[in-house]
Amino acid sequence: MPRLLIVHHTPSPGMQELFEAVVKGATDPEIVGVEVVRVPALSAGVSDVLAADGFVLGTPANIGYISGALKHFFDTVYYPCLDATRGRPFGAYVHGNQGTEGAVKAIRDITGGLGWKAVVETVEVMGGPDKGALERCWELGATVAASLME
Repeated sequence: MPRLLIVHHTPSPGMQELFEAVVKGATDPEIVGVEVVRVPALSAGVSDVLAADGFVLGTPANIGYISGALKHFFDTVYYPCLDATRGRPFGAYVHGNQGTEGAVKAIRDITGGLGWKAVVETVEVMGGPDKGALERCWELGATVAASLME
């Protein structure tokens, strides 16, 4: 069964709302035959990545960059997973209060180096999540999960 790994750093109520919307989309009853695994960024490791067929990444934008937790995740898994995970699909969501551009660029650069393929545009949310942001996160989770259906 294909496995979707959701790696997230969820330190705030706004990030929790976005995370829950992603999970709801990924686990929609119309998506069958895909196992969805959720692991906090500080706990996710090489074995989680190697066992996954696709990824969703969630982070706040902290001082113009990805969270330290997501950076730690990438630092831990980058070289051990570099060749083994090329071409795998992913999506990402980023929440910021002052700007998300640096975090989005970092995700694009790091996943590009890994050779992962974006199957949906990164969801960027400024300020408190509104209905539209939650819908986009639901669609993100559903799209990446559906890309893994056999």
